[in-house]
Amino acid sequence: MAKNWYVIHTYSGYENKVKTNLEKRVESMNMEDKIFRILVPMEDEVEIKNGKKKVSKRKVFPGYVLVEMEMTDDSWYVVRNTPGVTGFVGTGAKPIPLLESEVKTILRQMGMEEIRTRIDYAVNQSVKVISGPFKDFVGVIREILEDKGKLRVTVSMFGRETPVELDFTQVEKLD
Repeated sequence: MAKNWYVIHTYSGYENKVKTNLEKRVESMNMEDKIFRILVPMEDEVEIKNGKKKVSKRKVFPGYVLVEMEMTDDSWYVVRNTPGVTGFVGTGAKPIPLLESEVKTILRQMGMEEIRTRIDYAVNQSVKVISGPFKDFVGVIREILEDKGKLRVTVSMFGRETPVELDFTQVEKLD
C-alpha cells in the first residue's frame, strides 16, 4: 500500500487543533503504521510596523491540513472522524492524493526537507522509463542514489548499453 499526501478540510482557525487531535487519535488508535505526518503549511510573513521588522508565521492554506497516510477504510475513518475535520479534498467520496511535485513545492515553501521517497527498486531490476527523453525505453537499474532520489539505469540505445540518471518518478517496475 502506497503512502500519499492528502488534504483535509477543517474549520478555519482550527488547523492546529485538528493537527493535535489527529496526532492523539493516531497514537491512541495505533495507526502509526498508516498515518505518518500531519502538517499545517506555514510560511514566514515579514511585517514592518513603526520602522520595526516583525516576522510571524502565516498559514499558507487557511482551513486545510496535509496528512501523509496510506489510504485504507480504517485510516480514512480515523482522519474523517477527528473533531474539526469537515472532510477530505477530492471528487465525490474518494480523496485524491497530492502530486509529489505539489508536496515538494509546499515543503520547500515551509523550509522543510524534501520528502524522502521510500523506494522499492533493486539493483539489476528491469524498469520501463515512463517520462522524459528516454520515455518507453526499458533499462536495468545499476545503482540507487537514494539521497538524490535518482537511479542510474542502463538503457539499450543503438545496440549499446547507455547509462542514464533518472528520477525515481520517471520509471516503473516491469513485472
